[in-house]
Amino acid sequence: MSRASVRIGVLALQGDVREHLRSLTALGADAIAVRRPEELASVDGLVLPGGESTTMAKLARIFDLLEPLRARVKDGMPAFGTCAGMILLADRIVDGAVGQETIGGLDITVRRNAFGRQVDSFEESLTLAGLDAPVHAVFIRAPWVEEVGPEVEVLATAAGHPVAVRQGHLLATSFHPEVDDDGRIHRLFLDVVRSVG
Repeated sequence: MSRASVRIGVLALQGDVREHLRSLTALGADAIAVRRPEELASVDGLVLPGGESTTMAKLARIFDLLEPLRARVKDGMPAFGTCAGMILLADRIVDGAVGQETIGGLDITVRRNAFGRQVDSFEESLTLAGLDAPVHAVFIRAPWVEEVGPEVEVLATAAGHPVAVRQGHLLATSFHPEVDDDGRIHRLFLDVVRSVG
């Protein structure tokens, strides 16, 4: 797959959609908003943005996107979840809303709002495996990973818990790399997409 041919969708039901589209476009990806199954079918990879995980799951169900999302992830489509997106990719949730659904695929247990409420949001410099310098990580009502399966690689930790993980074609962070102009984590995801393609 050539660099020019990578088409990345951003799930555009709620959350930091514009910020991810901007980050991906700056790296040369053909980035599109995904709201319908036919848009999902056209992408090589998908970003699941930060926002409200329960709202996004409900809207995905309403827009007939939940099952197509599950099928594409299960079939190997690369996906990158940030904050709420990490929760959507997780197989298991602690402190989830009653009946909360996920897309799944990532063999992790996440705790929603683990770092506290909105007022407890914070920023931290994190060392992330595979990157040569620390990243500026912004945590906003962020989850953390309580448990990882045997195939999951922990890329970064904060407060003693994993906050960036990878399992094959799936990548997830508790924090929001889309809020600054660093671009290295999005580039890491594009590398995953190209390696699968």
